[in-house]
Amino acid sequence: MREAITVKNLSYKYPDGTKALENVNMEVQEGERIVIVGPNGAGKTTFMLHLNGTLHGTEGQIEIFGKSVDKMKRAEIVKEVGMVFQDPDDQLFMPTLFDDIAFGPINLGLKEDEVRERVAKAISSLGLSGFEDRAPHHLSFGEKKKASLAAVMAMEPRILVLDEPTANLDPYSRTELIGILNDLNEREGITMVIATHDVNAIPELADRIYALNRTIIETGTPREIFSNGELLEHNKLDVPDVFKLFEVLRCFGFGCEKLPLSLDDAVSGITKVIETEGGHIHLHIHEHTHTEVRKWKDKYGHH
Repeated sequence: MREAITVKNLSYKYPDGTKALENVNMEVQEGERIVIVGPNGAGKTTFMLHLNGTLHGTEGQIEIFGKSVDKMKRAEIVKEVGMVFQDPDDQLFMPTLFDDIAFGPINLGLKEDEVRERVAKAISSLGLSGFEDRAPHHLSFGEKKKASLAAVMAMEPRILVLDEPTANLDPYSRTELIGILNDLNEREGITMVIATHDVNAIPELADRIYALNRTIIETGTPREIFSNGELLEHNKLDVPDVFKLFEVLRCFGFGCEKLPLSLDDAVSGITKVIETEGGHIHLHIHEHTHTEVRKWKDKYGHH
């Protein structure tokens, strides 16, 4: 695989001199799904705005498929990198959904037939058929999220940059959007860089995680990052709920080799334990159980 994104020693200061990013380095392989985590104010959105050339670092450089973003024309960048903002109302501004999705391809100078073809493909892949003539402000929030993604996908970028894609979605819409993103990655090989606080979605969305707090603190697989207690504590990061639950079960004697990060992991882990324990799960209270539960509560701030 080749590198889709290469970030070298990127630093950025706001106009008032405040450092937002400092010596950030990152390598993203083509087809990878990268999730960026970090506390509020860590610079996640600022960093992502560098990937599509909206912001330019005071130091360092970014390369997209080997080309420096600073040397690429705007039209060239938008063909390679599509950004989906946290608030879909920041992207939807035309009278109808069709017009919003067609806006980008029209501005690329494409012929009408190709514009219509791209719009139809984006609408179909996002499950928005029948919404073409709807006014975007009449859509539900979940539908707006899909519409803003469709508008970006109509540009046929090779890289998708998504800021908090699951934020404020109901459970059904959240699950649906995660499935859509993974389908785009698997079916079309689209590289993804995702910033999110939704730790329960990360195991389903990430091949690797970068922990960012102005600079890159750590990188690794979801399991490596979520198992690094010192990193999580010092950077105010959380772990998936199912991971916490199985930590509690361990306090009561439940034996599993690896703490699950997702419900699928949990099912596999429980099944394995049942198969090796004669068809049963054995939980019990031993002399250290209450102490271990108190430690767990203190770890996550539960009282």
